[in-house]
Amino acid sequence: MNKTLIVAMETYLRQVKSWSFIVLVLSPFILLAISLGIGYTSATSSSDQQRIAVVSDNPTLRQQFIKANRDDVKTTVTTTAAAQKAVNDNKLAGYLVLSSDKRQVTGTYHSTDSLGGGMKTKINVFLSQTQQQLNLANAKLSAKQMKSLAVQPSFKAQIKKSDSGANFAKIASFWILVFMIYMILVTYSSVTAQEIASEKGTKVMEIIFSSTKASKYFVGKILGVFGVILTQILVYLVGGYGFFQIAMHLDNIKTIIVDNRSLVNAIIGNMLNVNLLFVFLGVIIYTIISAFSGALVAKAEDAPKAAQPAIYLSMIAFFLTMPFQSNSDALIAKILSYVPFFSSYFMPMRIINDNASGMEISISLAILVVSIGLLTWYIGQIYEGLILQTDDTSFWKRLRRGLSYQK
Repeated sequence: MNKTLIVAMETYLRQVKSWSFIVLVLSPFILLAISLGIGYTSATSSSDQQRIAVVSDNPTLRQQFIKANRDDVKTTVTTTAAAQKAVNDNKLAGYLVLSSDKRQVTGTYHSTDSLGGGMKTKINVFLSQTQQQLNLANAKLSAKQMKSLAVQPSFKAQIKKSDSGANFAKIASFWILVFMIYMILVTYSSVTAQEIASEKGTKVMEIIFSSTKASKYFVGKILGVFGVILTQILVYLVGGYGFFQIAMHLDNIKTIIVDNRSLVNAIIGNMLNVNLLFVFLGVIIYTIISAFSGALVAKAEDAPKAAQPAIYLSMIAFFLTMPFQSNSDALIAKILSYVPFFSSYFMPMRIINDNASGMEISISLAILVVSIGLLTWYIGQIYEGLILQTDDTSFWKRLRRGLSYQK
């Protein structure tokens, strides 16, 4: 067991210290940071260009307008000269000059472009309300008359909830999960296959096998790669949570998230459940097949070709899910959700669409775990016969010879 752990640790450290792993892990966060930065900057710039300034000799009147329309006003601009300069520099949509006397409230809008309907309505509403207050004050009405005038109309809205948001959340969760599985599989299938194939035909392997069992060495290699995969998933989870918290502190992006809170929660809920376990186990079983393929190549130079069988198999599973995206309760989808190599795609799809019971999920997981264990044990038993083959024969001949290997 100690030798197995040594091999696992050596494989793990070599992978996580490589530039390819660092770039692989950091690239999504770099792209996300750039996207957030550009989105926030653009939104802020666009927001400023759509805002107006409010100028008035009556500070109370100005503050009343700002309080009612805070998101539409650039509060730092307080003078006519500064507002006019900001409009000329295309930093503001325009500026509003408010004034009042004992009889009338006046608002004058200045801009190089026409006033939008929404802002025009807000200005007219404010001027009407302020003028009404001034008229009431000038009318000197009794308390009873004031109370009668204060009666407001009643408005009610009856909204029938639609399931379109829930359906969109399911579709989004499905595609995010499927692409995540596929991309991780493709990456680690290549990494594992080349890791194994690079040792093909070397004298070092004969020396290693003379001091430890080939099965232990193979298990150590696989455990090392498992550790790398788990590290990447954990980094993505922690990093994703960190970016979510950052986004919640950016006003423009926070507004979008808050407005779509139920949709965001549904997508996150579909990702951070048993589906994540299916992703991890799916990557593991494809990684084992990649290691098997890597051991079957004729020589180390053929390492780039070693991952092709696992990649092709994952592509088949990936494309098979597409027709069943909106029909996950179909018989074929149910059957494939129990088949190793396919269950990591189909069972999460059924879970997202609420078409799988707890018992079905447990059975699928059990089959997948047992398959991983049996596959690892069997390949470990014939690993020495696979890795020490150096004959430049056909793939099928090497496969038959490896499968018939006896210690």
